[in-house]
Amino acid sequence: MNVAAIIQARMGSTRLPGKVLKKILGKPLLEYQMERVSRAQTIHDIVIATTIKESDDPIVQFCQQLSIPYYRGSEEDVLSRYYEAATQFHVDVIVRLTSDCPIIDPNVIDKVVEHYLENKDQYDYVSNVVTRTYPRGLDTEVMPYQTLKRAHEEAKDLSWREHVTAYIYSHPDRFRLGNVFNEKDESQHRWTVDTEEDFLLIRNILETLYPVNQSFTLGDVIHILRDRPEWLEINAHIEQKNYRLCTRGECCI
Repeated sequence: MNVAAIIQARMGSTRLPGKVLKKILGKPLLEYQMERVSRAQTIHDIVIATTIKESDDPIVQFCQQLSIPYYRGSEEDVLSRYYEAATQFHVDVIVRLTSDCPIIDPNVIDKVVEHYLENKDQYDYVSNVVTRTYPRGLDTEVMPYQTLKRAHEEAKDLSWREHVTAYIYSHPDRFRLGNVFNEKDESQHRWTVDTEEDFLLIRNILETLYPVNQSFTLGDVIHILRDRPEWLEINAHIEQKNYRLCTRGECCI
């Protein structure tokens, strides 16, 4: 059984263009994420799913330099991009990640994947995002190929197709959903990179933790934020975009 993380990535972002390749300590954010995802014990392969647009050529060059498998598909129909990538690379279990999560914790990825694998007869989709208890930026969604195929065939509305799994978790009558909870609700934290303020927070975290411990965990980040409560104010006012309110092409990564 091939369990693969498919990371959607593009350079076009309305709030922070080129964010995935912005550098901290001389290294692109996407490379930090690749390092961390590769430490997940349950992940066999990693594929970058980017677009066919010329503006995303730098992402392809990044993949080629690091010998990372990649797939190029539609910018706006991200659901088709995922389905085609999973088909081309013969993925049995898809772990959906987005490239705006450079400090995602591999232990959290493993926890979500293991919950799916241990209960795969009960679920069509398992994540830690339907009911949030983890910081935003540790988002992990897991589904078998057949679930992704069904969504690809059934979802017709553009908003369903811009957001790979929205059709799935919005139809609990059609898909059996599972959710993984953190021991403590830490959902007030925002560790994704969508704005300049988000980037500043992540830069502070990486510049503090990475030089002394490249394998830092969710707990390590919580610990330094408790010691530096002023950092919490950096992006506390940023609101996450609602996928139903996004206009064409604005939210698909």
